[in-house]
Amino acid sequence: MTTTSPPAPLDTARLVRRGFALEWATLSWNVIGIVVLAVAAIGARSVALAGFGLDSLIEIGASAVVVWELSGSSAARQKRALRLIGAGFGLLALYLTVQSTLVLVTGFHPRHSSLGIAWTAVTAAVMFALAAGKARTGRALDNPVLRTEGRVTLVDGLLAAAVLLGLVLNSALGWWWADPAAGYVLVYYAVREVHEIFLGEH
Repeated sequence: MTTTSPPAPLDTARLVRRGFALEWATLSWNVIGIVVLAVAAIGARSVALAGFGLDSLIEIGASAVVVWELSGSSAARQKRALRLIGAGFGLLALYLTVQSTLVLVTGFHPRHSSLGIAWTAVTAAVMFALAAGKARTGRALDNPVLRTEGRVTLVDGLLAAAVLLGLVLNSALGWWWADPAAGYVLVYYAVREVHEIFLGEH
């Protein structure tokens, strides 16, 4: 049976710097994204783009939590950070469920959005790359907060892909319901993360 040795002090410092860099990159991307998504959502009257904008806001909060946690790690601080991230997932699931249901019930038809399609396509690729980096760094540091926030970033990438699919189907085939349906895709992932954070083992 093999065991994993803790990283040496120099390696730990390097990994922490990488963790900070990944979180600041995520923060910067999502700050820009909120502006882009607000413009796109208003222009297209798209609940999926509006929901994705909210997800970007939650991602900013989650990244800020990790920056705070990496600045002074302790068991109590990690537990508090994980619960803050879990609360963000819960808010996202609630918002997406309510908004997607309302749009489907009322038959609200979004418009085509070239800006939304371009932004979500690029964002999906960026978020998947950042999520992979956070997962690797979090495992190397044995930091559950960074690993969990990496899953927030992964969900952000999945949401971008789901929203992109909804926007393309709406534009190409007139499937207006694909826009709110995209929101439901992420509800499952968000609820699963809430369960893992509050009831799972870390």
